[in-house]
Amino acid sequence: METEIDKYIEYLRVEKSYSNYTESNYLIDLDNYSDYLKNNRINYLNITYKEIVEYEKYLKEVCNLESSSINRHLSSLRSFYNYLELHSLIKSNPFKLVNGPKRPERLPNYMKYSEFEEMVNSCDETPLGIRNRALLETLLATGARISEIINLDVDDLDLNNGEVKVLGKGNKERICYLNNHAISSLNEYIESSRGELLNNHQSNRLFINHIGGDLTTRGVRTILDNIIQKSCMSIKVTPHTFRHTFATMLLNEGADLKTVQELLGHANISTTAIYTHITTDYIKDIYLHSHPRSKQ
Repeated sequence: METEIDKYIEYLRVEKSYSNYTESNYLIDLDNYSDYLKNNRINYLNITYKEIVEYEKYLKEVCNLESSSINRHLSSLRSFYNYLELHSLIKSNPFKLVNGPKRPERLPNYMKYSEFEEMVNSCDETPLGIRNRALLETLLATGARISEIINLDVDDLDLNNGEVKVLGKGNKERICYLNNHAISSLNEYIESSRGELLNNHQSNRLFINHIGGDLTTRGVRTILDNIIQKSCMSIKVTPHTFRHTFATMLLNEGADLKTVQELLGHANISTTAIYTHITTDYIKDIYLHSHPRSKQ
């Protein structure tokens, strides 16, 4: 099985152009699955529905994985068996018969606009503070994933037209838009502090860390934690919080779901639809505080 796994990972890299991060996750899931099959003397080419159900039970009860992790694991295996079917190593994909556990619905967390303003206002006028302000404004203006933001090059920006070219999942390009605050902050960052942070290093990346290297996802999380601590707020903010806030704000202001889907780069509109739950609660709250028969 190890040989087929290696071929499959190479297929993901060459044919599908998957990122190293995605490849790594697939490999971890497949290696765990391979170990399980060896320990239970199961042939991966002849696995039955009942054996898959037992494996799912093993992931839950022995590995203590949550529903989301189990579903990701099963998705990796479903894709692997699609590959085996495509190359005529099996007649049909047995993992297509398995749905996986139902995930508990968790609404995404988002910020109030006043909380975002407080974060922006806490950024000072040092090179790092100017960079942080530009980063915050870009995150909220575009609603882009953090991986998309840290991989932006300076050449991806068109500040004159308020646009930025983003490379999303599956190497799909889309255009995100920048408001005046983001344009102003980015101009200031590029003209005054980015060069100082580079410190004679060479890089095309837009956002640079404190020693002139490329900014990482972990680096952004640290930046946000420091900003929250400095602003003395008691809220939980991750890079994805900005994406959730972006979608929620647009829907609350009347944007249609299809437009928000395209701006977020969601392949399926059902992924975007979760934000309607948030806006429904928002509308209900407005009603209860505004209708004269709802007031105490």
